[in-house]
Amino acid sequence: MRLKITLLKEPKHQELVSCVGWTTAEELYSCSDDHQIVKWNLLTSETTQIVKLPDDIYPIDFHWFPKSLGVKKQTQAESFVLTSSDGKFHLISKLGRVEKSIEAHCGAVLAGRWNYEGTALVTVGEDGQIKIWSKTGMLRSTLAQQGTPVYSVAWGPDSEKVLYTAGKQLIIKPLQPNAKVLQWKAHDGIILKVDWNSVNDLILSAGEDCKYKVWDSYGRPLYNSQPHEHPITSVAWAPDGELFAVGSFHTLRLCDKTGWSYALEKPNTGSIFNIAWSIDGTQIAGACGNGHVVFAHVVEQHWEWKNFQVTLTKRRAMQVRNVLNDAVDLLEFRDRVIKASLNYAHLVVSTSLQCYVFSTKNWNTPIIFDLKEGTVSLILQAERHFLLVDGSSIYLYSYEGRFISSPKFPGMRTDILNAQTVSLSNDTIAIRDKADEKIIFLFEASTGKPLGDGKFLSHKNEILEIALDQKGLTNDRKIAFIDKNRDLCITSVKRFGKEEQIIKLGTMVHTLAWNDTCNILCGLQDTRFIVWYYPNTVYVDRDILPKTLYERDASEFSKNPHIVSFVGNQVTIRRADGSLVHISISPYPAILHEYVSSSKWEDAVRLCRFVKEQTMWACLAAMAVANRDMTTAEIAYAAIGEIDKVQYINSIKSLPSKESKMAHILLFSGNIQEAEIVLLQAGLVYQAIQININLYNWERALELAVKYKTHVDTVLAYRQKFLETFGKQETNKRYLHYAEGLQIDWEKIKAKIEMEITKEREQSSSSQSSKSMGVKP
Repeated sequence: MRLKITLLKEPKHQELVSCVGWTTAEELYSCSDDHQIVKWNLLTSETTQIVKLPDDIYPIDFHWFPKSLGVKKQTQAESFVLTSSDGKFHLISKLGRVEKSIEAHCGAVLAGRWNYEGTALVTVGEDGQIKIWSKTGMLRSTLAQQGTPVYSVAWGPDSEKVLYTAGKQLIIKPLQPNAKVLQWKAHDGIILKVDWNSVNDLILSAGEDCKYKVWDSYGRPLYNSQPHEHPITSVAWAPDGELFAVGSFHTLRLCDKTGWSYALEKPNTGSIFNIAWSIDGTQIAGACGNGHVVFAHVVEQHWEWKNFQVTLTKRRAMQVRNVLNDAVDLLEFRDRVIKASLNYAHLVVSTSLQCYVFSTKNWNTPIIFDLKEGTVSLILQAERHFLLVDGSSIYLYSYEGRFISSPKFPGMRTDILNAQTVSLSNDTIAIRDKADEKIIFLFEASTGKPLGDGKFLSHKNEILEIALDQKGLTNDRKIAFIDKNRDLCITSVKRFGKEEQIIKLGTMVHTLAWNDTCNILCGLQDTRFIVWYYPNTVYVDRDILPKTLYERDASEFSKNPHIVSFVGNQVTIRRADGSLVHISISPYPAILHEYVSSSKWEDAVRLCRFVKEQTMWACLAAMAVANRDMTTAEIAYAAIGEIDKVQYINSIKSLPSKESKMAHILLFSGNIQEAEIVLLQAGLVYQAIQININLYNWERALELAVKYKTHVDTVLAYRQKFLETFGKQETNKRYLHYAEGLQIDWEKIKAKIEMEITKEREQSSSSQSSKSMGVKP
């Protein structure tokens, strides 16, 4: 990725340009110390003077009033705030009319910023005051006051907090009184610029110590640059939070959100005092000290999938290279490319007005359809369809270009969704809520309606990243997520009535990815790279989960690596310095998944015998139990030396009725309640009581016996025997109550039990014979 710089031969301003701002993706305003506000039209390359300000107004900062969220009519900003050196800020319309000038600070007003909703304005000045104003310019409050000038300010993503500079310190102050203020030393020199991104919640700072730094919202350092030759005078996040730009003397740098640099340009600009990203995130404008306005286009982005590599060569052209036969295709577009995604044998490209869908089998005939809104901020792909996110909605389309659905939930803000907070599979869409980060909304892909009984998934901690598995049946769909404590959890997506268990798979997990062809999960856990070959093991037999993992040392990936993709048996990891590392994992677990999904159990056993690996046998054991194939489970458990489980499976096989077998398989996986329900529905009350006795679930055993008025004496007899073994006295009031005047006769009890088993055997054989004769039981 690099920047393509455009700089006019002659500057349009006579003095230094202090600030720039985009109205649309093709129109920019610039303000200068020559008191002029100039409009730049990039389509026609024309510049026009909008207004000449009075001679005593020297502009310092300006910010366009934000577009109304989700309102389609207003496609561009209509007015802006301009702060100046005379202690005032001015509300100016798009046509250049000064609507209002307001005395704000003693000394220059150094920065002014609208919040994301456009309901409040924050200004900071040389007098060290931070003031909050209403939309019309009425003073609401003075948020803080200090002895040093405040050079820069930024709103928090939820517009509830304000970040500002105080010399070498950064301060985050919530608007609520008495809320905790966060303050930390960020630089060794005065901090000149800050920016806070609403999508990734990360903070950028730049200072006179010639460094730029990336912080999380708790003030923890994520990246610290090398010192540059000159102070860093400007920094700005791209709207989607994936990139940021850094400006200094004769320097413009493009960086990834983790801090490493994509491109460094040395245009002849003087210091770049202000950087603004266009609304679609494809270009940057810089306000230069020598009167120029520098424009830079982000080009040469790369997308890779299997043997295809796609490169954005120009604003409206892409090159596709097939590395197997070196075939090259050129793709031309009518408008400039904004976002693209390559996955599942399809390339989806959104331009400013249309969406193109190419198949990797045929690059010549794309499917093209018009976009409802303008700028697409995110494209996600699954095997059958893809998701587009724009400023107002989420849309799901098939690869034939057919609109499928548009999920919605109350308080939805699509402008802050990213690949970590939205996930897509063939039948489900998952979105983490921004208002309450502990909640995940689940939608049916085909209808856009809430999944199951409409309940959302809620966790006890804030969730950072979510991912749906891609294969298998809808009923078995699982979602994995990482929470604030860096715990990796997994749970079922299907929610009907009963609360699904959220099970912890690992701790200190920083990044995760599901495989695209089968349900294998990989993650980076502390200093280890871990692959969960069959994550569903946690639902079947947790004891053997460690045996189904693949682990290797991950210290070679340096600090803060990130998993980019997991395609086939190759995992791509991006290290903190920006380099890509490819890891190959064993192809056999994927083949095993394939055999099991098509019920080829003999082939699966043959494969495990051929590979001779414990992880494979452990995965097969869990898969067999999950699919109720106890013969295969017995072979697999024997291979990993779990003798007690082999014996239990043998005892299951000898049970007389199908219901009993089913109940004991459920018991094997730890689903006690479900096992009990199966037995009671089949009328096997004694067997339901017996499993509770075997599990020392005395309360429940007695409850069932009393409820169904049978085997009360059996429960009391076993309880008495249990107490005698340990030499204890009965203290349970319910047991004492029912034991009064009851003589325990073991002979009688044994005869009753024998009778129950015979009855079950007869029931089972009669149902078998009636089936074989074609009679419904």
